[in-house]
Amino acid sequence: MFTKILIANRGEIACRVIATARKMGIKTVAVYSDADKEARHVKLADEAVHIGAAPSRESYLLADKIIAAAKQTGAQAIHPGYGFLSENEAFAQRCEDEGIAFIGPKAHSIAAMGDKIASKKLANEAKVNTIPGYNDAIAGPEQAVEIAKGIGYPVMIKASAGGGGKGLRVAYNDKEAFEGFASCQNEARNSFGDDRIFIEKFVQEPRHIEIQILGDSHGNVIYLNERECSIQRRHQKVIEEAPSPFISDATRKAMGEQAVALAKAVKYQSAGTVEFVVGKDQDFYFLEMNTRLQVEHPVTECITGLDLVELMIRVAAGEKLPLTQADVKRDGWAIECRINAEDPFRNFLPSTGRLVRFQPPEESMFQSDTSKKLGVRVDTGVYEGGEIPMYYDSMIAKLIVHGTDRNDAIAKMRAALNGFVIRGISSNIPFQAALLAHPKFVSGQFNTGFIAEHYGKGFAAEDVPHDDPLFLVALAAFMNRRYRARASGISGQLAGHEVKVGEQFVVVVLGAEGQNQHHEVTVSDFEDKSGSSAVTVSGKSYQISSTATLGQIRVQGACNGQGFTAQVERGAGKNPLALRIQHNGTQIEAMVLSPLGARLHRLMPYKAPPDLSKFLLSPMPGLLVDVAVQPGQKVQAGEKLAVIEAMKMENILFAAQDGVVGKIVAGKGESLAVDQVILEFQ
Repeated sequence: MFTKILIANRGEIACRVIATARKMGIKTVAVYSDADKEARHVKLADEAVHIGAAPSRESYLLADKIIAAAKQTGAQAIHPGYGFLSENEAFAQRCEDEGIAFIGPKAHSIAAMGDKIASKKLANEAKVNTIPGYNDAIAGPEQAVEIAKGIGYPVMIKASAGGGGKGLRVAYNDKEAFEGFASCQNEARNSFGDDRIFIEKFVQEPRHIEIQILGDSHGNVIYLNERECSIQRRHQKVIEEAPSPFISDATRKAMGEQAVALAKAVKYQSAGTVEFVVGKDQDFYFLEMNTRLQVEHPVTECITGLDLVELMIRVAAGEKLPLTQADVKRDGWAIECRINAEDPFRNFLPSTGRLVRFQPPEESMFQSDTSKKLGVRVDTGVYEGGEIPMYYDSMIAKLIVHGTDRNDAIAKMRAALNGFVIRGISSNIPFQAALLAHPKFVSGQFNTGFIAEHYGKGFAAEDVPHDDPLFLVALAAFMNRRYRARASGISGQLAGHEVKVGEQFVVVVLGAEGQNQHHEVTVSDFEDKSGSSAVTVSGKSYQISSTATLGQIRVQGACNGQGFTAQVERGAGKNPLALRIQHNGTQIEAMVLSPLGARLHRLMPYKAPPDLSKFLLSPMPGLLVDVAVQPGQKVQAGEKLAVIEAMKMENILFAAQDGVVGKIVAGKGESLAVDQVILEFQ
């Protein structure tokens, strides 16, 4: 076994590998860029080597520097994590040539599966289902009908040079195939000057389901069940779960056996994933193979009780797999939510900066200890007070739960999201909460088009309706009374003039443009001194208890006998006197006033925010890589104004209306904050 390994990665996956290596008694070496000098993975490793500037092309993608770091520190093996060089066949071969073990598959396996044409050919030879199709140019509609019948309806008729939805039809019968071919050909000729048409099977209501496989150097390959990864936004996975709520045991077995056959065909060693697209009738077809550890591997670890990183290390050291296919378990249900540094209410723009607060929910399961189950696990590479740099991926943590069944796992995840405190940057937690509460997700009736279908126009606060909005009002009143009760106990108060807590309040829920809602609330303590209060709002009663103290954001307690986790802050919003209440993805800002205070507050005039239409503001933190206009230039609505880069994404800012550029305020190469002025219009 190795005594020292180097992790050629950063963030949560580097920390994840370090956790298992430490359990196995293996020393670790971290590598880091300028941006990661104070990163968590650097602090956790036994040694750390600086490898270059912040951009990944100048650090984490430099094979020479990583190999040199391994030699310098005496590391016998390199774990690449995911991303960066993890599926780079040349890097895997270079490690082998240098006498350093690559904790992943052999270079020939990476090469074979990295080429889409070659991988599909290999899959066909291994008798793995591939999407049926006819990829040569089709002569005419009669031939199109014969091909379509041979493939089996429905089919997709596509222009070879197609794009933007042009030259594409779905046919469900001979008539539609005949007419669809002619229409596609005409569109293709007119739009692209190329009328070549091909046909392939149309997978209805497609789901993205992947099979985790594991192979060793002794020819053994097993599959570790499947993961459901259909909840995707712009082809990026958002929620993953294991097992899938969709496929049958027979389909699971067939998919697993085909994944193993493909792995054996390329003599696969290490952990890998075979991805399939699965239709509504459980017909499944090979998409691609990921020759590395997947981001979502923890859900497989939860239901199998296996440490995949440990097994990767043992396989790389030449050991045989310690289990057979018959030993693979499927215990309970696991869900993973990717917690990203992005603002879902601003079209998911990246959010960078300092983590003023970072308090994940309390963990009861841990990365390298698979004996713990039915709990919460957090995989992260950040810490409170640390910086989220603009140079890398937006994912800052993975929140994983394991339940007895799917409903239990969903309930655990919703509670865990409620207790995940992140301040200083925006996160996608409200969006995750909305997805988990959506009836279609809860019922398991979704496919890869779920987010596009239900949130195609973006995400807004209205997309997370609370099942009991008055609970938020009651909680605001309850917490405010706790604060006041604490103040009433301060010693040294003038006799006869002590702070009186009272029981009658008005909760003013602050709305946009001064459209506030007033709720009369009664809060009274129970005589049994249990710490519970009876809260009445609009005739509805809540018995609330909690031991939360002043300044504690995460509030845990019980309401009408049911446990809850919420977040409560004073002065977090625009009004320093208001409480911000967050629960199940819904957020309100509320002032808890006396009846007299509420009457006076109604008389306060609404102060409209300043008109900022004459300014181009940065919608996110990032690097201003281009200003495309000059002072005095006339611009039309839709014209490009500037380009901002952050977290591997280039974002172009366009003019919202016609105008004339006045003054350029920010310069190219400047680091921008949210809402920082870039330019002014005349």
